[in-house]
Amino acid sequence: MGLLKSSTPSTPEMKGMNKSDHTTTSDASTSGPPTPPSATTSGTSTPIPGAASKDDYKDIPKDGQTTSDSSKLKTFLGILKRFIGVSDMAAVRFSLPAQLMEPIPNLEYWHYLDRPDTFAAIGDSKDELGRMLACLRFWFTKDLKYVKGKPCKPYNSTLGEFFRCTWEIEDSLPSLLGNEEKPPPAALEGQTSTPGQKVKISYLTEQTSHHPPVSAYYVACPEKGVSAYGFDQLSAKFTGTSVRVTPGEFNEGIFVKLHNHEDETYRLTHPAAYLGGFLRGNLNITVADTCFVTCQRTGLKVILHYLEEGYFGKTQNKVEGVIYRTADPEKDTLTRIKDVADKDVLGRIDGSWQNQVYFSPGPGAFKSSTTESRIQLVDVAPLFPHPKNCPPAEHQLPNESRRFWNDVTDAIMRKEYARATTVKQELEEKQRAKAAERKAANIEWKPRFFTGATEPKGRPVLTEEGWDVMRGLHSGEFGISEPREYAAM
Repeated sequence: MGLLKSSTPSTPEMKGMNKSDHTTTSDASTSGPPTPPSATTSGTSTPIPGAASKDDYKDIPKDGQTTSDSSKLKTFLGILKRFIGVSDMAAVRFSLPAQLMEPIPNLEYWHYLDRPDTFAAIGDSKDELGRMLACLRFWFTKDLKYVKGKPCKPYNSTLGEFFRCTWEIEDSLPSLLGNEEKPPPAALEGQTSTPGQKVKISYLTEQTSHHPPVSAYYVACPEKGVSAYGFDQLSAKFTGTSVRVTPGEFNEGIFVKLHNHEDETYRLTHPAAYLGGFLRGNLNITVADTCFVTCQRTGLKVILHYLEEGYFGKTQNKVEGVIYRTADPEKDTLTRIKDVADKDVLGRIDGSWQNQVYFSPGPGAFKSSTTESRIQLVDVAPLFPHPKNCPPAEHQLPNESRRFWNDVTDAIMRKEYARATTVKQELEEKQRAKAAERKAANIEWKPRFFTGATEPKGRPVLTEEGWDVMRGLHSGEFGISEPREYAAM
């Protein structure tokens, strides 16, 4: 099936921007995960003794001075050592000095649209295997920031904080397999578009819980009939030499929906990652785990195995995988590539997730396939994150990420680290005070743009205000009314 041309109503209720497009019977559930504490009482957590101390702030550089990477690393490692034996660092309340932070809000930094062009092209192929390969192309390009840049620590998100932006990209990526159908995308009423012309992707995320930290997100490219949604939550543990980062209990993966293919939905789970290099003084990210991509409608499942460091500690950054057909992908229990029967295999995946990744058709071993038969899914080397577009400053609310952290960012950019740390601590203290007030009054905090702090099976649902924001982003209308209450101000 191809990407079909469709009519567009006079209001921008397009594919991916319509409530009925988002909620289907397969997404519904009568029971869900437990509600986080901050979604009910909004209470504050008890910090672990020694998690942060005044000593962490004694080495704040004088105004105008630049903190060296080695100095940052030394201070950061000293803080991390206090977390040895702590089961989940992410659940602990502690504040880092400003000189250790990257001047960017967490909600702006943490997204999966470094290459929005690959996201928009997921549904272009008329072939179901071709669409799965396009989904994998998106997967291997979604976090280019970790390949092209150094690991960094953005600001911690505050309850009720939100971020929104758009990307405008050229719709020119070819299908990887099978015939493609790229009719003129259905844009806003009265507009037309042709293949190769720019399309827009709109993104909204909100911090729905603070303890544990959970954020919900929704992204859509209405012209192409593609949307994605999920919850972001991390669990982190310091092993003594590295930090192991895994999905939190409310993070069930990324859910990609193709509205032009009968709401065909792909679930992409996250592997464990490791932040290492502390002892060598060169921070790096490695991945050593297994993750899965499943599509219930087509019966296709992918097992991806990220390999650990090679001999003598040389990072391989290697990934291998298999695509196969199964009766029920969500209930399929296979987790190892070698356990998949050859009769079910549609092809193999092999390569380096920091370089090139290939697909070889058929059940045969990848190394036995010919160069001509292989399909290159991605070559990361020439790719860089695509710039985002944010609403003008005058249209941003006080709890919108860039405006909320503006004074901290300004101070860091001016190398006024003492002022940045003071402002940052004041913002964090205001949030704690507001949480204490709600706890004393037994008031439940509710997100504004999503229906709950978490949802069944990790699938967030937009409120009516959330849909309004998404439609406004796509039409270039950025005005939003003030909320009834600010959670952290």
